[in-house]
Amino acid sequence: MTERKQNTHAEILLSCVDEKYYKTEVVSEFHVLMKVFSGEMKIVQADRTYTLEAGDILMMPRNQLCSVIKKGKVGQPYRSIVVMFKPDRLAAYYADRSFKLGASANTKLRTFDPHPLLESYFASLLPYFELNEDLPEEIIALKVEEGISILRALDNDIDTLLSDFSEPGKINLAAFMEKNFMFNMPLEKFSYLTGRSIATFNRDFRKTFRTTPQKWLTEKRLQHAHYELSVKNRKPIEVYLEAGFENISHFSFAFKKHFGYAPTKLPAPEVEVPGRPGN
Repeated sequence: MTERKQNTHAEILLSCVDEKYYKTEVVSEFHVLMKVFSGEMKIVQADRTYTLEAGDILMMPRNQLCSVIKKGKVGQPYRSIVVMFKPDRLAAYYADRSFKLGASANTKLRTFDPHPLLESYFASLLPYFELNEDLPEEIIALKVEEGISILRALDNDIDTLLSDFSEPGKINLAAFMEKNFMFNMPLEKFSYLTGRSIATFNRDFRKTFRTTPQKWLTEKRLQHAHYELSVKNRKPIEVYLEAGFENISHFSFAFKKHFGYAPTKLPAPEVEVPGRPGN
């Protein structure tokens, strides 16, 4: 399961997945605007799942923890165009413009209805991927600026988001981990998103959960998987990825070590036999 990225520059790229199914987990460093041209993409967050098909357009703010699933559909590969808005571009754009800020930035993912401005914008990017040479820097700057200007025309709240360059603040560690334990991310990412250094994260984690992060994450993911298998009657192949395991072999080994039996051999649930009246 691999993803090909035809890339004229890191800020504007064509993503293509030929395989039937590709899954990864990401925390984007930059705000990302994308349009799906063929296939299907699912973005799974702790509290919501977005499904995008051909023609759909989505804006993903930076520092969003999610699973991304891409797959071909109707005999076509997954293809999308992605435009990244990096801090230096945004800072240069807003440096010489006046704008009005809202109370706080809305960091939820945003989908857009079809609009001539967005349709013509992405259509203008497609021919760039036929070039044999790198896209000139001046054109990259112009196209990124055009994308920002279009978003500003369509979303009155976008300035508050795009002009905010602050790092994540310190948040409640227990609440964040209970909500996001299934994402298979390095501890450095968890620490960053909770507003902590890795040393402070480890210290606060031990204080909160009385164990190490890795041990807690493994047990939490196994408990979640066990529930999905035993209560919802799902299969191990359907569960291991969403529970935060990289492959089925590691999942099966860890599951058997923790529970004493393989995920394919769950014991039958105990059935209580009601006693006779008067017993």
